[in-house]
Amino acid sequence: MKVTVKLFAAARDLAGQAEISIALPAGATIGELRRQMGEQFPTLAPLMPHAMFAVDAEYVPENAPVLENAEIACIPPVSGG
Repeated sequence: MKVTVKLFAAARDLAGQAEISIALPAGATIGELRRQMGEQFPTLAPLMPHAMFAVDAEYVPENAPVLENAEIACIPPVSGG
């Protein structure tokens, strides 16, 4: 299956685009999505261990399933002052 992931903040800057498409096997989890994003987009790899993922506007754990038509967002860590 192919999913679209919306990118925010530093992830958007590093990828140079607002969203990316990732090919995943059926039954993939957010953990697998995280790994594939780092492999398919090496510029994002440094952020992947620290990024949060949301599916349909709710933060999800590593073992959450990735659904083909879901809205998926990658939110990198942010710093402020």
